Amino acid sequence: MKEEVFVSFRYRRGRKHRNDKLWDIAVEQYGYVTTRDARTIGAGAIDLTKLAHRGQLSRAAHGVYRFDQLPVTARDEFMLAVLWTGSPRAALGHDTALAVYGLCDINPNKIHLVVPKENRIRRSGGEYYVLHHDDLDAEQIGWWEGIPTVAVPTAIDQGIQSGVPSGPLEQAISNARAVGRLTDEQHSRLVRSLEERA
Repeated sequence: MKEEVFVSFRYRRGRKHRNDKLWDIAVEQYGYVTTRDARTIGAGAIDLTKLAHRGQLSRAAHGVYRFDQLPVTARDEFMLAVLWTGSPRAALGHDTALAVYGLCDINPNKIHLVVPKENRIRRSGGEYYVLHHDDLDAEQIGWWEGIPTVAVPTAIDQGIQSGVPSGPLEQAISNARAVGRLTDEQHSRLVRSLEERA
């Protein structure tokens, strides 16, 4: 009997410990945790489902859950979008990156995401997102407010390649240079690319 109580206590303590780890991850991700996050701490999708049934988590998207005790912010939808992809190398990109960095007057009606070329995403919820497949180097991905986002030069280059109008792109190049987000070489290259496109 004592042994059974001890095993049960250890299991409860272990589960609580995993819940604490999930909470720590959620704090860094605007309240969200994924099945991939659960696996990294020795839990699984079933553990997230159980927490959801108990009202400790709510299901936000396929494989993504949220601790509703954490306050909602204006950035939540962007973190959810990145996590929704299920890709550890997903990032905000294109028009969305230009918008969140505040580089120009652009207001995309969908969230643009970049995932590696081999990622073929087949899950519900994608109607709110525009997926771009590209294999980015590590230096092409940065952070905006703790959310993976393509670096400023990459965002502008993506805008040039995808046909964003010249006015906002000229504004983005000028603003990025003014705040030190572009080197002289990057500035010259992007100005030249935009001119060549025209």
